Amino acid sequence: MSASVENGSPSEATPRTDRGSTPAVDSDNQIDRTFGDDNILIDAHEDRWHWRRKIRRDPRKLVFYRFAVAIAGLFFVVLGFLTGPIPGPGGIPLVLLGLAIWSSEFEWAHRLMQRFKGWLHRFRSWPTWQQVLFWAVFVMGCGLFGYCFMLAFGVPTWAPTFADQLLQKLPGI
Repeated sequence: MSASVENGSPSEATPRTDRGSTPAVDSDNQIDRTFGDDNILIDAHEDRWHWRRKIRRDPRKLVFYRFAVAIAGLFFVVLGFLTGPIPGPGGIPLVLLGLAIWSSEFEWAHRLMQRFKGWLHRFRSWPTWQQVLFWAVFVMGCGLFGYCFMLAFGVPTWAPTFADQLLQKLPGI
């Protein structure tokens, strides 16, 4: 760990920057802080929000805060896994919301969230024709999965009558 110097005197240690993680700017003293030290929890000097830095400095509040963050993140991750197979929004967005909640407190979740953001930025830099091709293959893959599901189990009982009649005309169902 290297020590940062503020006004000519060493202050608290600045975490290593060898993991390529995101710097945070401390609004009080304008020193760049970087996530990436060896512990799994985000420290007070790494936080960019003043109200959370105050909580992190009080050990009693910090225990309850970390427990609440862990439970809230777990709630959304589990809810995402439970609602993933049913129609409608849920699944991946809820899992990512739980991960975002965890990433506010846990460095491993912050690094994982940064990896997802990197993938998203890389995808957005693709040419338009590659993005269209990706989505076409994705939709065809989902359709193939649904068709194979109906071959194995039949048309779902929750399907509306008009959809049931239309799906019954597919070969093999």
